[in-house]
Amino acid sequence: TFKAVVMFSCMPEVNDRRVCSASNYKPIQCHFIFTSLTLMGLSYFQLHSNMDKGDGTVKYVLTGDGAGTLFLIDEKSGDIHATKRLDREEKAMYTLHAKVLDRSTNAELEPDTEFNIKIHDINDNEPKFAREIYFASVPEMSEVGTSVVTVTATDADDQTYGNSAKLVYSILQGQPYFSVDSENGTIKTALPGMDREVKENYQVVIQAKDMAGQMGGLSGTTTVSITLSDVNDSPPRFANHSFRVTAVESTEIGGAIGHIKADDPDVGRNAEMEYSIVGGHDTFNIITDQTTQEGVIVIKKALDYESKRDYEFRVEVKNTYLDARFIHGLQFKDYATVRVTVEDVDEPPVFTRNPYIIEVHEDTAAGSFVGVVSARDPDADNKPVKYSIDRHTDLERLFNIDSVNGTITTLKALDREMSKWHNISVVATEINNPRQTTRVPVFIKVLDVNDNAPEFAMSYDTFVCENVKAGQLIQTISAVDTDEPLVGHKFVFSISPTNPNFTIVDREDNTANIVTRRGGFSRREMNMYFLPVVISDNDYPIQSSTSTLIVRVCACDSRGNMQSCNPEVLPFSDGLTTGALVAILLCVIILLMIVVLFAALRRQRKKEPLIISKEDVRDNVVSYNDEGGGEEDTQAFDIGTLRNPEVMDANKLRRDIIPEMLFPFRRTSPIKDNTDVRDFINGRLQENDSDPTAPPYDSLATYAYEGSGSLAESLSSLESAATEGDQDYDYLSNWGPQFKKLAEMYIGRSVDREA
Repeated sequence: TFKAVVMFSCMPEVNDRRVCSASNYKPIQCHFIFTSLTLMGLSYFQLHSNMDKGDGTVKYVLTGDGAGTLFLIDEKSGDIHATKRLDREEKAMYTLHAKVLDRSTNAELEPDTEFNIKIHDINDNEPKFAREIYFASVPEMSEVGTSVVTVTATDADDQTYGNSAKLVYSILQGQPYFSVDSENGTIKTALPGMDREVKENYQVVIQAKDMAGQMGGLSGTTTVSITLSDVNDSPPRFANHSFRVTAVESTEIGGAIGHIKADDPDVGRNAEMEYSIVGGHDTFNIITDQTTQEGVIVIKKALDYESKRDYEFRVEVKNTYLDARFIHGLQFKDYATVRVTVEDVDEPPVFTRNPYIIEVHEDTAAGSFVGVVSARDPDADNKPVKYSIDRHTDLERLFNIDSVNGTITTLKALDREMSKWHNISVVATEINNPRQTTRVPVFIKVLDVNDNAPEFAMSYDTFVCENVKAGQLIQTISAVDTDEPLVGHKFVFSISPTNPNFTIVDREDNTANIVTRRGGFSRREMNMYFLPVVISDNDYPIQSSTSTLIVRVCACDSRGNMQSCNPEVLPFSDGLTTGALVAILLCVIILLMIVVLFAALRRQRKKEPLIISKEDVRDNVVSYNDEGGGEEDTQAFDIGTLRNPEVMDANKLRRDIIPEMLFPFRRTSPIKDNTDVRDFINGRLQENDSDPTAPPYDSLATYAYEGSGSLAESLSSLESAATEGDQDYDYLSNWGPQFKKLAEMYIGRSVDREA
């Protein structure tokens, strides 16, 4: 079905068609409205011109949106058909243009006419929510009507036409806890006092229905997961208001002896608690473990079973965060009593002091008294204690201790200048339980005794000029003393008063000046003077030493600057003459020549002749050009050459034969040091095979006896049981081409002999 709205006459015709006509002079504007459920090919409308006489001379032409594809026009009748179902949600209006032409001339009989086709909406789309499931939360204990979340659905139908897109919201699941606003989809609480500790999660199903919720409307649903968030509406409570804790007396300060815990059904910040001891305590303290929300009881002062064995105190727990809405009428704290019982343990000995500081003079002899340490067993039994020195702290074994009374004595004499302090460890051990031990450091200070004499503070480089005058300062000296007197050092310097060259002047500040007593020093007479200086201290007993000051005589300029301190070179007539030096040189040269000649003779090698004597018994000397002599033939070549190819003599000829012709020597390519013998042989074989000037033989050897390693065994007639005439040499022809020449020689000789 469709409805036609025209601005001119629109006449109904047969079969529910709509005919739009116009005068010859005015443009036509028709508005046709189709429902979106119009079936393809079943609904149509007609354009008609008053120029159409029904004789078929008029042709209708349609252009515009969907013309030719979605809308088809009958050229003769002007009927317009829809080719497929129209969907308003895809396109709500189509604009078309119609023309009336003369079929024979294609001339326009009427001007171009525009008309619009509007698609009428029907309820063919259900409401849809943006998500299948929503998540929301609302604080527990919220008042009725508290907004939780708003969920909205959309409908693709036309909202301006009818009720196809008018939605109504309702709740299908979640009552009586929640309700929903039917117009805007806002979910609200519907039940007072909802407690998270009772039930935390709720599943609410919301429906959106179009057609204003009437029968026949389409609907869509979504699920809303609502969680009650926690508020601090529950105070902490101890499940047991009395706790008993046991602690051993050896627990260190700060060590934990027990845990207590209160319960709070809230979560997160609302469940955070703080523990404290009511009124405080001298021996114990309680701290809060933020992870487990437990109260940890720790030791604040050392426990002693012998002095006090039982303690009792009250512990308070409260929330750190309070909600003002719920504090009225509720006490957000709780109390519990804690009783602590101290257990006795076998404690190690305890020294009366820690540490010990003892002073002793450095002149104390071995075996002298140093000091006393004392320890006792703190247990009620007061077991006996023995003492010892940890020898790792007294590697030099300078001290000893009495194991019964703790008296420390010296084993060796002490020297403060070697070590001012000695730090040792004394160990006290229970006799009945050796595992119970205690260490205490003992610091022994060695007091000073004046037992070292003063000496020069440094090594002096002193010189005096040859042109020096009497009374001139040449050096200022000072002294040091390893002792440390209480009143400080005071040194006295002196030299022999009969010294004719130098004198000393004490400056009264632990330094002294060395002054010349005369002038006119000469290097030729004396180039160095040794001046003994006596240095004394003022402590008791007085210590003194003699240090020697070396004074060199040097040449100086007029201003006293040193130029040279070397002694003058004087002629010396006892030296070697020129002739003696020449004779020594000749002897050295002759010795060198003898050594070189001896080395050259050692390098010469004695060559062995090929044939030692005429009596050398041999059957045959065969020269053949095919195969070498076998594995045991080591006379044909030098195996050292294979191992060291780089040392081959370039012009060295074979030793075993005289070649029939000489060929020019061709230098082979160098071989690396790590080349394998097989690689070397293969390389040489390839070079000789490709060299036209190389001799055709591989090796030439003199066969006096063939080794047992060869398949041919011995080729010699010596020690042969058969005579030459009885020997059959036909088998040589079966040995291969390597023995071809040998076979020809012996087989031919055998034929001649038979002839």
